[in-house]
Amino acid sequence: MFMSVVTITAGDIAIRVKTLDTPTAVAIVAACPIISSANTWGDEVYFSTPVNVAREANAKAVVQAGELAYWPDGNAIAVGFGPTPISRGEEIRLASPCNIWGHALDDVKSLSGVRNGAKVTVEVTE
Repeated sequence: MFMSVVTITAGDIAIRVKTLDTPTAVAIVAACPIISSANTWGDEVYFSTPVNVAREANAKAVVQAGELAYWPDGNAIAVGFGPTPISRGEEIRLASPCNIWGHALDDVKSLSGVRNGAKVTVEVTE
């Protein structure tokens, strides 16, 4: 069973993520270290990656805070921590169905301080 911990650092905010046993998680870990720039969309931070994987069968657009998503339509990692411009009520609705590849070990709401253009790194830490 494949699992490791990656740390996503955006600006001066870091969250640790326990990866799941999925093709997307394997591809993300294999691509590390990833260096990118943050984009924000409502209460979501997303950033481009060199990873290119297909949408998995259990992909979903509405996620829970702490679920780490990979957006196949944009080859990007998306971290939702509250409503986005297309959310209905308080749900966390991403732009389109995403692959869930990990669970945050830290509070993703801390990402509310991340600004557009902040440097983002993804590194395997365990």
